[in-house]
Amino acid sequence: MSEVADTPSPSPGASAQSGLGPSSLDPAALREEALSALRRVAPGEAPPDVSGLEAWRVAWLGANGRLRDAMTALKAAPRELRPALGKALNELKSVVEAAFEEVRSRAGAAPSERPAIDVTEPGIPAGLGRRHVLTRTIDEIVDVFGRMGFSVATGPEVEDEFHNFIALNIPPGHPARDAKDNFYMEGPAGEIAEGSRRLLRSQTSTIQIRAMRASPPPLKVVAVGRVYRPDAHDATHYSMFHQIEGLCVDRSVTMVDLKTTLFQFARAYFGEGAEVRMRPSFFPFTEPSAEVDMKMRIRGEWRWVELGGCGMVDPNVFAAVGIDPEEWTGFAFGLGVERIAMRRYGIADIRWLFENDARFLRQF
Repeated sequence: MSEVADTPSPSPGASAQSGLGPSSLDPAALREEALSALRRVAPGEAPPDVSGLEAWRVAWLGANGRLRDAMTALKAAPRELRPALGKALNELKSVVEAAFEEVRSRAGAAPSERPAIDVTEPGIPAGLGRRHVLTRTIDEIVDVFGRMGFSVATGPEVEDEFHNFIALNIPPGHPARDAKDNFYMEGPAGEIAEGSRRLLRSQTSTIQIRAMRASPPPLKVVAVGRVYRPDAHDATHYSMFHQIEGLCVDRSVTMVDLKTTLFQFARAYFGEGAEVRMRPSFFPFTEPSAEVDMKMRIRGEWRWVELGGCGMVDPNVFAAVGIDPEEWTGFAFGLGVERIAMRRYGIADIRWLFENDARFLRQF
């Protein structure tokens, strides 16, 4: 069938008598042409030619298609004919769209020319999973201390002020309890009362308090877990990190036992050449106290990096948990797991451990 544009236009008189405009606005002619073209794409009940069907859709129903052109040409029709023409064109559009949807449904139900999955193409190999470098480090550390006779203790990450401060000999007004150095949690009414606040624990020392309250001495435990401090992030600091806490309570425990334990751990874990030092420091819950440093390579430069703190358990801590400081003594230490992992595996920036970059994690 010839295109509508090639059909001779009726005379103005004929248009007026039929109630239709020029042939480009003849809904009956447009309908016959559109459906004839659609039947050529999908003859009978046979599956339609998908590419031909899409070309038909663009030609007739597209943004620049024949039906859109007819609607635009309606503006040029005589004013008195526009209502009837507009109604007829809307009916035409509904009929053509319904015919197209019927044919398209047959195309969707038709069997595909090829399988959805090419079973002959090589598949993508699934990578084997592995433990995160921090998980591996924690397991290795616990194994070393386990061989020294330490058992494992656990505790909650959301703590109260008694376990996080009071029992550890950190009184009200102490700088360590400042809101800018801790993640406090508000109560139901949004009010925070001194002494009754809850917070994300700032140290795993809270677990040693729970361990001493739960079991009478002698006691020898380690605890590993996440701790939270609002530190600025840099190559060696992060606002969430892991600590391993060690506690030994027995009769006649001395600072020599503490130093021997830490140095034996360093040499067992890092090798005989590990460089470790202890320097005097202060912590409210130990007396005397010391910092434990290890030399490690940070961004190409060897320097001393603090691993954690240690010391002899303060008598006030024993008193808070009901242990007689005249009969028992003990030592405690807390080490940063991330810094141990950095030294062990040559990691220059603590932030890399939490970026979840598979390219970095696959190295370990």
